[in-house]
Amino acid sequence: MSLRPASTPQQRADQVLERLAELFEIGRRAGTNRPGLGEGEQRAHDLVASWMAEAGLSVEVDPAGNLIGRLPGSDPSLAEVWTGSHLDTPPDGGMFDGALGVVAGLDAAAAVGAGSVRRTIAVVAFRLEEGCRFGRGVFGSRAMVGDIEPDEGDLLDADGVSVAQAFAELGLGRLPTRGWADPKPACFVETHIEQGPALAAAGAPLGVVTSIAGMAGFDVVFSGSRGHAGTVPMSLRSDALGAAARFVLAAHEVAGSIPGAVATVGRLVALPGATNTIPGRAELFADLRAPDAAGLDALVERATAAAAEAAAAASCTAEVLLRWRYEPVAMDPATAAAVRRAVAGLGLDPVDLPSGAGHDAAIMATAGIPSAMLFVRSDAGGVSHAPEESTGADAIALCAQALESALRELAA
Repeated sequence: MSLRPASTPQQRADQVLERLAELFEIGRRAGTNRPGLGEGEQRAHDLVASWMAEAGLSVEVDPAGNLIGRLPGSDPSLAEVWTGSHLDTPPDGGMFDGALGVVAGLDAAAAVGAGSVRRTIAVVAFRLEEGCRFGRGVFGSRAMVGDIEPDEGDLLDADGVSVAQAFAELGLGRLPTRGWADPKPACFVETHIEQGPALAAAGAPLGVVTSIAGMAGFDVVFSGSRGHAGTVPMSLRSDALGAAARFVLAAHEVAGSIPGAVATVGRLVALPGATNTIPGRAELFADLRAPDAAGLDALVERATAAAAEAAAAASCTAEVLLRWRYEPVAMDPATAAAVRRAVAGLGLDPVDLPSGAGHDAAIMATAGIPSAMLFVRSDAGGVSHAPEESTGADAIALCAQALESALRELAA
């Protein structure tokens, strides 16, 4: 991609979109495929590292494989201001999720310019934010703040590759066992597409996140008895898939009874998988989310009970294993206020909204780093984690200006 000065909002938006399109081609099939700690994610990190160097940022890869580009401020003794997101994607993901925060962060840092503010501005691309490969995500940010679990390296993907193996195969060495965010950044601002329809419905290109939902992920295994599809009476069956079906419906009902809560079963496998055999085993993964701690507690408790009830109703047994849980977290009022002023400075009415999706900003905030998020309107009905993911150049141009203004204020 040819470099050129990007000065006007439209030129900056064009450059951001060109870079996002270039990243989108890495692992491209129907959508882009850059699984965390995979070859595609590494290629994306290498490409962004080259853009950072071309923009005059010093480039570093930390012990978790996170990519960090620093624009030096005039007073290196001050805590840094951080911005960024992630470059990995779910299978056949879209062009904007994660990558926008990194590319827009680089654009904003370049627009600020070295030495024009007192604090150093760091643009970070966190590793393995998506949890779809290993069942646990936000790896890079958790590693940085010392929140890696003892079993982290043993987690396996669908091909039997462990986190530790994938990490080593990228030449990153051994998994870190302790954090290194010391001294802590002064603050962290993550730019991200909304991944929903609220901003588009409000006619707003930008939003300011107030909080990030709490979430829990469960493996649920139902065990029954195989049998011939034509010879076992319905009253005598122990159908594991029937139990799983009951649980999915019950989880939806439980979530619907708790304000703001959602429950999703996006993966379900019935075994042995023969069309004329009653399934003796059904395995699923349940993703449960709620906007506050009380709601998450209730959702987890009632969904766990629903698994046992569904199993009993189908004459099966159920095993529930909690894979991860992240508590709801509020964004820092002062940092969010700077983002809000930047949006208002463009003549826009700042729209406050919560995030139902998890982000690296939640990990940073939980670790005591003042954090905020700038949401950018999602088009195409708010679809995300899909090739149809879309955000218009008008919103990208405003995003670039707002992020630059917020970083200038925070790093002044």
